[in-house]
Amino acid sequence: MVDPRFFYEALASRGTDFFTGVPDSLLKDFCAYITDHTDDERHIIAANEGAAVALAAGYHLATKKTPLVYMQNSGIGNAVNPLLSLADPDVYRIPLALVIGWRGQPGVHDEPQHVKQGKVTDKLLDAMGIPYVIMADTESALGKQIEVCYERIAETSGQFAFVVPKGVFAPYSPQKRRDIEAEMTREEAIEEIVAASGKDDIFVSTTGMASRELYEIRDKRREGHERDFLTVGSMGHASSMALSIALQKPELNVTCLDGDGALLMHMGVLAAIGARKPRNLRHIALNNAAHDSVGGQPTIAADIDLPVVARACGYEHARRVSAKTELREALARKNMDAPSFIEVRIKKGARNDLGRPKTSPIENKTAFMRHIGG
Repeated sequence: MVDPRFFYEALASRGTDFFTGVPDSLLKDFCAYITDHTDDERHIIAANEGAAVALAAGYHLATKKTPLVYMQNSGIGNAVNPLLSLADPDVYRIPLALVIGWRGQPGVHDEPQHVKQGKVTDKLLDAMGIPYVIMADTESALGKQIEVCYERIAETSGQFAFVVPKGVFAPYSPQKRRDIEAEMTREEAIEEIVAASGKDDIFVSTTGMASRELYEIRDKRREGHERDFLTVGSMGHASSMALSIALQKPELNVTCLDGDGALLMHMGVLAAIGARKPRNLRHIALNNAAHDSVGGQPTIAADIDLPVVARACGYEHARRVSAKTELREALARKNMDAPSFIEVRIKKGARNDLGRPKTSPIENKTAFMRHIGG
């Protein structure tokens, strides 16, 4: 295994002192080391991977240095536009080191949403003309790969990627923590939301822990899962799907269970919801100011007044709650003529024994569509 410190210092010795990206569970130890050893001006956890590429490009323009962008391979899609139309050697020639977590690696068990992305990760990099290596799991071999990386970047003024399999980085315990004050866990908040919902209400839940917890809550209540669409992948897009479903099924009350990292990733959806004003959509942001599913790295959501943003985008009703009594009061509001927004401040973390859905994505989709008449 590779000590995150070794990789960090090897990069720094070659002038790479700016880091940005979206966290991934395979990179959590490296990301934690960056957070502990880099000041805020030189490490920005970006809203999405495309923004990270742009942040890195701006840093290069200001300093002439080669920055590093990290991401899960599912984030390549968000990064394609600025990688090809901004940073590419045929355009502005922005040198970048890329570190990409290889979820869904062929032959390694992973969740269904990662399988396709894992199969095509190398092909996507080939198609974009980005040279890469599968990151070595020994420091001696990785040292040689780092030399190749900076040689190629010097030759092309382009990009070079390290594709990181599971288990490459040695464990690192983060020293910096920032927790927001809250009474409830995410699971407790979702239990309150489900309990306050009508028997005909439907849910669209965001990727990560929220969907897993919703699934287990239904089991606990001896209810079926046909009312819930579990967005197991495509981070940041649950709210867009909820908007479209609400517009097409005005007779149904739709609740979107969103996460703070997911909401920040594609915040423009708030404006789309506010502009269309579906009266049957309730948008709930479960905010623990962390990318909880991939290691607990911080988001900036603790410092943003999300209800103010929602109202500015056109939501008629928006408020923040942090206690069960406040959440129950907010959920009791009925018969609204415009979309509502509730930010629920929650604790970080989840149960160690939290399971995963026992149904496949296709089974979930089929049951959900049958239930809503799709």
